[in-house]
Amino acid sequence: MSPPPSAGDLGQADGESVTCIACGAEVARAEAREYDKHGDRWDRRGKRFEFLCKPCHRECCHQSREGLEETLVAAGAGETDRWSFLRRFDELIRDDPGSSDPHRHRRSP
Repeated sequence: MSPPPSAGDLGQADGESVTCIACGAEVARAEAREYDKHGDRWDRRGKRFEFLCKPCHRECCHQSREGLEETLVAAGAGETDRWSFLRRFDELIRDDPGSSDPHRHRRSP
C-alpha cells in the first residue's frame, strides 16, 4: 500500500505531464521541479505547486525571496503591460526603506 499523497502532490499522478511556468515546455512531472511562489516548498499543507523544467530551474536565482512576492503583486505582475510593471517594480525596490541594497532581487551576472 502506498502512502497518501501530500497536499502538493494532489492531482499529480505518476507519469503526468506538467507545464514549465517559465518557458511553457511540457515535461514529465518526474522531470520537473516544484516552484512555490511563497518560497517555502517544505510547508505543503493546502498548497498547489507550479513547476519548472530542469533547465529553467537551473537558471533561477536561489537566493532569499523574502518580500519578493508582495513586491511583484504591488508592481502589477500579470495585471499590467511589461513596461509599466518593470518601471513600478524598479520604483518599489528603490524606495523600500527596509532595504540597504536596491538590487536585492536582481540576479547576479
